[in-house]
Amino acid sequence: MEKTPRGVFTKEFKEEAVKMVIDGGLSIPEVGRRLSLPTSILGRWVTQTRKGSFVVKRSPVTEGEMELARLKRENALLKMERDI
Repeated sequence: MEKTPRGVFTKEFKEEAVKMVIDGGLSIPEVGRRLSLPTSILGRWVTQTRKGSFVVKRSPVTEGEMELARLKRENALLKMERDI
C-alpha cells in the first residue's frame, strides 16, 4: 500500500482508522500496517477518541452495517489464517 504524504489525513480517514481499532477489534500496530500509518499517530488518535477530545460521530448502526462489519472481520481473519 502506498504511503500518504505527511500530515494529509481527512477526518473520515482518521475516523475509519480509529473505528478499526475500537470497533473492529484490531490492534494499533495491525491497523497501522494495513493503512501504512505510524503507530504513534494512530495511537494518539485512539487515545484522543477515548478521552473525548477527538470526536468520532456515531450514528445508530443498522443491521446491514453490522453484517458488513462482521463479514469484514471474518474476511480479515480468513486472510490471516490463509497466510499462516
